[in-house]
Amino acid sequence: MSHQLQYQFRKPNPDLEDFVYAFSCLSNVSKIDKGIIIPNGRVDLVWCKVPNQQWEVLLMGLETQAKEMPQNNIQAFFSISFNPIALEYILRESIADVLNGAKKMPANFWSFEMDEIIDFDTFCTKASAKIKTLIPAKIDERKRQLFRIIFEKDGNINVSELSEKIVWSERQINRYFNQTLGISLKTYCIILRFQASLPYIQKGQLAPQFDNFTDQSHFIKEIKKLSGVSPKELSKNENDRFLQFLVYTVK
Repeated sequence: MSHQLQYQFRKPNPDLEDFVYAFSCLSNVSKIDKGIIIPNGRVDLVWCKVPNQQWEVLLMGLETQAKEMPQNNIQAFFSISFNPIALEYILRESIADVLNGAKKMPANFWSFEMDEIIDFDTFCTKASAKIKTLIPAKIDERKRQLFRIIFEKDGNINVSELSEKIVWSERQINRYFNQTLGISLKTYCIILRFQASLPYIQKGQLAPQFDNFTDQSHFIKEIKKLSGVSPKELSKNENDRFLQFLVYTVK
């Protein structure tokens, strides 16, 4: 990683794991040259610091393809990466209409006073406390189990298997994904398999690690579709363009 960038990443406490994947922050964002955003299967809520010491809040839609980071004047950001179940139970939003995009949230979202956020620890503490107050007493256990299973399997499961495990019809599962995320379960699982492959690619293991990649050709095609480059080029990560590589480890 470039010495000019300052990146921090933290997993949530166990009581938030169903809803939150991680917290992160990045400063000196303007120093990133031609950074690439790749699909990660999570729902990012981002506080961006812009000129004049102002903050903007963005709820990011899912990415289904690689794209260059927009050239902007963002100086830093704090981010909460949510698991999709949080859309219904924490954020109470759908992102189906902002696929590969973002929606701007009110500047005072959650009544965060960003001037009081002096560091990453403060942000994580404040965000965790707020999220805990939003968790409802009742949650549809089918949805909780749905995401637990597909994350555990890294997307290596089909809708019929999932339907049988959680006792929820295939039609209802796909409707839930399309209405909430804007993509089907199958597409979402492809993204998760892609993500699970990244730690191996980072280590130079350029062969498919999961059964759902039928062969090397299929593997290369899927990686290129979602990252924009071949597995070999992705593994080089020249100029630290793929920032998500900073946090991946093999399970």
